Amino acid sequence: MHPATATSVPDGRTYRTPLLRRRFLRGLLAAVVTLPLIGAAAACGDDDAASDGKVRLSIFWWGGEARAQLTKQALDLYTEKNPDVTFEKTWQANQGYFDKLATLTAGGNPPDIFQIDDNFLAEYAARNTTLDLKKYQDSGDLDTTKFPPSLLQYGVVDGKLAGLAAGENTQGLVYNKTLLDKNGLPEPTTGMSWEEHVAWAEQVSKKAGIPGTQDPSADYKAFWVWLRQQGKDLYSGNELGFTVEDVTKWFELWKGARDRGATPPPDVIHEGNATDITKQLVVTGKAATSWVWVNQMPELKKNTADELGVIAYPGDPSGQWARASMYWSIFRGSKHADVAADVINFLVNDPEAVKLLGTDRGLPSNLDLRRVISDDATDPAMKQSITVENELAEKFGESPQVPIKGHSKVKSELTKAAENAQYGRAAPAEAAAQFVEACKAAIVS
Repeated sequence: MHPATATSVPDGRTYRTPLLRRRFLRGLLAAVVTLPLIGAAAACGDDDAASDGKVRLSIFWWGGEARAQLTKQALDLYTEKNPDVTFEKTWQANQGYFDKLATLTAGGNPPDIFQIDDNFLAEYAARNTTLDLKKYQDSGDLDTTKFPPSLLQYGVVDGKLAGLAAGENTQGLVYNKTLLDKNGLPEPTTGMSWEEHVAWAEQVSKKAGIPGTQDPSADYKAFWVWLRQQGKDLYSGNELGFTVEDVTKWFELWKGARDRGATPPPDVIHEGNATDITKQLVVTGKAATSWVWVNQMPELKKNTADELGVIAYPGDPSGQWARASMYWSIFRGSKHADVAADVINFLVNDPEAVKLLGTDRGLPSNLDLRRVISDDATDPAMKQSITVENELAEKFGESPQVPIKGHSKVKSELTKAAENAQYGRAAPAEAAAQFVEACKAAIVS
């Protein structure tokens, strides 16, 4: 075995760089063995890698310019430590990303490594597009010993590790602390019931003159947490984990909140249903709270001069879990899967790489390195989000199963049904029945 340079991590373990020569040989041998079986999928990587000992990996992700720069810096650092490995880096905005990924993986030029989220992980795993990473986990080449077990489990589909969490996230109720303090109103607290939250929001509306809370009846994150607190779930195996009656209760809860003036009117609720951070009502001044992800706090803070706070969603916080904000997956037909696995291991376990990437993709999956990032954080909003996530981690329940095929359609159908109820186009029970019918069609199509 060739010697490897060691980089210290907080608990004394080491991350080995540069890449060991035996991994190259193992990866190239695997390519020779599997090449006849994968046909067009062999477009991954460089065709001449076997002849000169160098590897060029393709990697594809979505995100903004800031994420692109951070990711490029981390990949350049990998090449600096492993000169025989270079990258073909491609990124784009979230809009249209999965359309392009579907085209690439169906044939032509699929990426060796790609970013994916829980909306599509099960679907891609079912297509046999993602490589099972468990063998790398078992060999130690993909070190997951410092991952929260529930976070790791949230990448398992049908017994296979289809994706490795690039970061951890959870649901967060963000509120305008400045507004509350100005009006002598109490801050909401983790553990308050849903009914208590609505009553609190009603008081905010009356005293501050701003609706107390965004109506989250169209927000699958909130609906999912609420279901788990009722002993249900979004999915159960390959079927829905809820009934029309469950959805009706959810819609009726928020109709009652709207009737009491605790939420904005439908047109404003519709604005807040956008995923754009700049349009969240807590920063546009149109509601005192918004229902987001905890790691979005720094971006929210950039859009308001007011001080913000963040807590868990209402109800028992064990309804929340360590969610993979997104994953790194390897294309099943990659000729250089061993090298690709080492790259992913580097991105989540190398101290320099993790520090470079920060919390852009959520809190670092490696708990030791998460503590380092937290200690070094200078952005108050980032430090706040890390603190809250770590506090909630002590209360998390077990991770649910990864969402099944059709999940993205389920999300959009919830928005449609909830807005029908919000605008009065349908009673809660009618909107709920329409939603469940559409969901059943989505998950079998």
